[in-house]
Amino acid sequence: MITGIGIDVVHVKRMEHWHNTPGLLERYFHDDELAAVYSRGKSANLSLAARFAAKEAYGKALGTGLTNLILRDIMVINSQNGKPEIIVAGSAREALDKSGANRVHVSLTHESDNAIAMVILERI
Repeated sequence: MITGIGIDVVHVKRMEHWHNTPGLLERYFHDDELAAVYSRGKSANLSLAARFAAKEAYGKALGTGLTNLILRDIMVINSQNGKPEIIVAGSAREALDKSGANRVHVSLTHESDNAIAMVILERI
């Protein structure tokens, strides 16, 4: 049963600005996310924007927004075959457990100036 759906769009220029603000990316992204994104070279800002959109979409799917969520607790990774996945810990795990959902689905897309993410929460 689907318990929540969230979608968000992030303008890629926002990430370019964040690169110039010391410590800001580390505030919102897990170290493993940043390492994976930086390995992408020129497309790093597209990947960051998509991942930030996923974090926002996760909060929307919960129905709480980002209230009481530490964004580093929401980690967007790619499986070996490239499929995006959300791993939650700490505050994000607590919110998921409280929602009653036990599975998180995420889809990411980006092109040129915008990145979009959709998150579906499911209870199996």
